[in-house]
Amino acid sequence: MNQCSEELKASLVARMLPPNNVSVSALVRETGIPKDTLYTWRRHAHVAGARAQAQPLEGLCSEERFNVVLETASLNELELGEYCRRKGLFAQQVQAWRATCQQAHAPLAPSADRQLVRQQAKQIHDLEAQLRRKDKALAEAAALLLLQKKVRSLWEDPEDARPTLRSAKP
Repeated sequence: MNQCSEELKASLVARMLPPNNVSVSALVRETGIPKDTLYTWRRHAHVAGARAQAQPLEGLCSEERFNVVLETASLNELELGEYCRRKGLFAQQVQAWRATCQQAHAPLAPSADRQLVRQQAKQIHDLEAQLRRKDKALAEAAALLLLQKKVRSLWEDPEDARPTLRSAKP
């Protein structure tokens, strides 16, 4: 089996990925490397790229996030997009971090308001549980009515259902 150098592998993978997007069949004709091998390399590159992009997002501490917000404060949308691509971030994340920073010094709700919110949340939870119980009971009642109708139709005697005309004859 032929072993390809890491440099050749990296250059071919780079050609398969954007912005070049060279087709695998063209690289097979050009290099003679099997298409399955090229597809595998490209898949591994996608997985490695996804991991590389995920690491900075998870690894940023609050200070680094604040620094990103400061660095991007004066950028327009295009510059922000370029900055995010360069850093492996998403513009929505930066906007969320900016909103968090803006709310950092907002006054906290008084304890009475927080207690009211907790009480309302508990009440909502209880009402939802009660609604689920009633929905189940209603479904059970509907099923029982349907079964009752089926039983009546099965057990009902067809002669009993028709009016008798024999008694009316002289």
